[in-house]
Amino acid sequence: MNPHPISATHGERLLQERLGTAQRAAGFYDRQVRTFLTPEMRHFIRRQAMVFLSTAGADGTCDVSFRSGPPGFVVDLDDRTVSYPEYRGNGVMASAGNIMENPHLGLLFIDFTDHHIGLHVNGAARLHTDAEQRRMYPHLPHDPAPGRRPELWVHLTVEEAYVHCSKHIPHLEPASRPRTGAQGRPRDADYFVTDRAGRPEHLPAQEATAEQAHAHAPDVP
Repeated sequence: MNPHPISATHGERLLQERLGTAQRAAGFYDRQVRTFLTPEMRHFIRRQAMVFLSTAGADGTCDVSFRSGPPGFVVDLDDRTVSYPEYRGNGVMASAGNIMENPHLGLLFIDFTDHHIGLHVNGAARLHTDAEQRRMYPHLPHDPAPGRRPELWVHLTVEEAYVHCSKHIPHLEPASRPRTGAQGRPRDADYFVTDRAGRPEHLPAQEATAEQAHAHAPDVP
């Protein structure tokens, strides 16, 4: 039986006792939680084109984000180590900045299209430059997108890995990307911002006015 896996925090144990799930949780820890990646887990990671990640700053402020790439862009370096590239984005560096302060990193891989199963991988992360990472791991793949070069690599030492069950995982079918611009959805930079009149920039003025009127209408019993 796995002795006190990292996920078993004091609060977790307390709620298990209070709600009567301690025995069921112990069975889950014993059967599912590992301190390394099994061969099946490594094969699963190699097939994934997306991952959700969770970080927190030194003060506990949380952030969740998303990364994607060609299948295998998250590289299983061995059964206790994974790594993924960070490319140029909006310059905020929210996830990487949190890792600078607090190395705890949680990854969640979900297969929405085939087997409808998920995998949690949690551990301690470090940041390496592309040159540093390739000196240590020369076999790292190069992104097939022309001209893309990682600014950083997130290097995760695995502390626990376990299944995310298939219940409630929706089935998704691959589809073409939506068009942007006048005949499609707004650009990312404009999607959630408002113009100076206080209406969402991607809504027609008439629609925005109706939406604002509804939002500010007094409650009527």
